[in-house]
Amino acid sequence: MARGTVNKVIIIGRLGKDPDMRYAPSGTAIASFTMATNHSTKDADGNWNQQTEWHSIKSFGRQAEFVGEYLKKGKLAFVEGRLQTSSWEDQNGQKKYRTDIIANDIQMLGSRSDGEQQQSHSEAPSEPAAKPASKPAEPETNSPDEDDLPF
Repeated sequence: MARGTVNKVIIIGRLGKDPDMRYAPSGTAIASFTMATNHSTKDADGNWNQQTEWHSIKSFGRQAEFVGEYLKKGKLAFVEGRLQTSSWEDQNGQKKYRTDIIANDIQMLGSRSDGEQQQSHSEAPSEPAAKPASKPAEPETNSPDEDDLPF
């Protein structure tokens, strides 16, 4: 946290289209994609109305390569990152703004019936890679004090 401020976004939504992959002159992968989230409200008659919000997301490096390979239109995903707003002038001299989520953690979500396993990719190099669940160790049965246990 920098000087008492927080810039953090967490969303769960579905990809609106396949990610757009590009590469910087340095060779760094850049993935851009949109995700939709929904919010439901009840009107005066008790009917549910659903509102869709679209989010623009960018990821870089190995995470972008993960996105390009595994995320496709319609897939459910978790994204954690920060907001970044850029501005430019259009052809008519009008100032335009765009706010993107710069992702630092992306996880594929969904049921196994979709044929997908949950996958995650974080930009934080200090975090260890996810390991498959291991079989629990067998309890020792040769302990000489086993009969002395109070439970």
